[in-house]
Amino acid sequence: MSNLPQGVERRQIDGEERLATRGEPVYGEPIEDEWRAWDPHRSKLGAMIELGLDHGLEGGETVLYLGAASGTTVSHVADFSGPTYAVEFAPRPARDLLSAAESRPRLFPLLKDARKPETYAHVVESDVEVIVQDVATRGQARVALENRQFLAEDGRLLLAVKARSEDVTRDPEDVFADVREELTASSDGYEILETERLDDYHTDHLAIVARPQ
Repeated sequence: MSNLPQGVERRQIDGEERLATRGEPVYGEPIEDEWRAWDPHRSKLGAMIELGLDHGLEGGETVLYLGAASGTTVSHVADFSGPTYAVEFAPRPARDLLSAAESRPRLFPLLKDARKPETYAHVVESDVEVIVQDVATRGQARVALENRQFLAEDGRLLLAVKARSEDVTRDPEDVFADVREELTASSDGYEILETERLDDYHTDHLAIVARPQ
């Protein structure tokens, strides 16, 4: 595919062509010749790339990653990006995230709440080129809006919306419609460039690619 960032390749690993980045293993993923398989079933961003979304990633960008968890996806991002700020609120996965960062000098774990960007605004540089968001909480659009302050005017938001985290009782399409509306409602919000359901890899998730309005 032509949409692979520099530093992401399709490699034959365990007899199968897979997305891969070069780095130390993190979550038991298959390795071959220093290349680690990037499993789209365990990574919303990996699924976006696999599905061919216009993510805008070229490699080498400064990234703010919201909802880094134990580092499964953000470790791949740090393998091919520039400075990568990884925000995670829960202490237990953050310990694994710290471990993933040991061999990645460009990965900066932050034990912070993505809903409170003021708590890490003194650390994260302004004008980051990409925000990747995978936060399993209510108010996912609000998190993206609160963190827009860090994004360069020509930057990209790569958002994975989890319908069940917003409201497990509602139809996912209704949840997604509300998120899209909230993201675009104000002049200091986002312009949505592309959306696609991720159900082939992640049930009841919507990928949104957006940029600042």
